[in-house]
Amino acid sequence: MTETLFLTSDDVNGLATPAEYVDAVRDGYRQRGEGAPAEPRTKLLNRDPPGMFTTYAAVLPETGAMGGYMYSAGFGAEDAWFMTPLFDADSGEPLALLDGASMNPFKTGAAGGVAVDALARDDATSVALIGSGAQARGQLRAVAAVRDLDSVWVYSPTKESRESFAGELDRRLDASVAAVASSAAAVEGADIVITATTASDPVFDGDVLEPGTHVTAMGQYHPDKRELDATTIERATYVPDLRERATMDAGSFLAALDAGVVDEDHIHAELGEVVAGRATGRTDDDEITVFDSGGTGIETVAAAYLLYEKAAEEGLGTTIEFSPASESLTGH
Repeated sequence: MTETLFLTSDDVNGLATPAEYVDAVRDGYRQRGEGAPAEPRTKLLNRDPPGMFTTYAAVLPETGAMGGYMYSAGFGAEDAWFMTPLFDADSGEPLALLDGASMNPFKTGAAGGVAVDALARDDATSVALIGSGAQARGQLRAVAAVRDLDSVWVYSPTKESRESFAGELDRRLDASVAAVASSAAAVEGADIVITATTASDPVFDGDVLEPGTHVTAMGQYHPDKRELDATTIERATYVPDLRERATMDAGSFLAALDAGVVDEDHIHAELGEVVAGRATGRTDDDEITVFDSGGTGIETVAAAYLLYEKAAEEGLGTTIEFSPASESLTGH
């Protein structure tokens, strides 16, 4: 038998700061840039009841951990559950099983924070945030950990939601956070643009982006999800989390390919290659950059291992047991 730590969402909620998530995820992407294995998501769709079952995984050898996500969304309960198995990358033994719900916005936000740190101008201080849900919160808090922000403009279609979000984050962050009435008003003059939506159509006009803007889009993990227009993709140095995913389910990039404004050579590099120094990031202050974040096992494993170590130090969680195959398969 192997003892494994089970961590509930409550166990890990608030256990790490946004800056700690960013540091862990940055190191994970560096390892990916140096050759660590990671695969894009696999997604199984169910018609009746309608639902989606998704998995993805990565091995981070230097961290000493591997694993990923398995999650269901929709189906009869019309909800989502996130399971995160974590294994020792040396022995292969299971280390932990986490309820990944509460860490989800922070680990995804951390990937955006790593991209901002690698691709945005050093003097970037203003953010346009399109979206006002949990993922938008995670993105903004991670960006605030890597840049000294002074102003954030938030837009989402529901006035009450964007105003409530802006009020909460204005109290939490040092920056001034305010709601605006349109995405155009948010994007105008912003140094960093973040889209955290479930949109099927572009949420702003790429022609309005100022030279030097960085864009992080994190809601484009399906061919039919398209937060960015073809103009934005065409104008930008395009960096996805995983190169293979860009031509598989990155909706905005696929639409730009279909429109004929870019080809596959427009993929500049994976984020990990930039973080590892194997590809250039921003080369001048006028360059427009895009990070296309669809979710990978890289940030998932990095964040889960961070939480596992912190939980073990604080004595959190419940010990469960797994039988190795050498015992169970023989019936001993």
